[in-house]
Amino acid sequence: MQQNKEDFVQIIKANEGIIYKITHIYAKDEEERKDLYQEIVYQMWKSFPSFKGKAKVSTWLYRVALNTSIAHLNKTKKTTHAPLDDFQLWNIEDEEDTEFRDRMQLLHDHIQRLSVVEKGLILLYLEGKSYEEIATITGFSATNVGTRLGRIRQKLKTNIKK
Repeated sequence: MQQNKEDFVQIIKANEGIIYKITHIYAKDEEERKDLYQEIVYQMWKSFPSFKGKAKVSTWLYRVALNTSIAHLNKTKKTTHAPLDDFQLWNIEDEEDTEFRDRMQLLHDHIQRLSVVEKGLILLYLEGKSYEEIATITGFSATNVGTRLGRIRQKLKTNIKK
């Protein structure tokens, strides 16, 4: 039991950036982000004994975090999407490049308008996950992931051009 607790804490510390990114997508304010973060960690702790290590830790973590976030949204019956104001998908190296920052903000604004599932898929895609990894995390087939991501990219492209 003690070893499990130490392993669990180590996993959380090593991957808390993933949890923060997900909470910033699915929660509307700092208070809700804290609550969602705690709920994700709690759900991970509950499912930790059943984690056998067959999948990568990050795959398991994404699956638990995304499912918890979606359940949280359904439970609170929120109809608005969380703002992505301080969510950083990209590391902007050149602070002087205002055109780049403006384009990234425009993309963030349009990602904010996506559905709950679309946000999760695009987050995983932007994190560099393969279709197979996204399929494992979400439960969709790799083909379905590819189709959905194609539609999401087209939707973003169309909406941004407007």
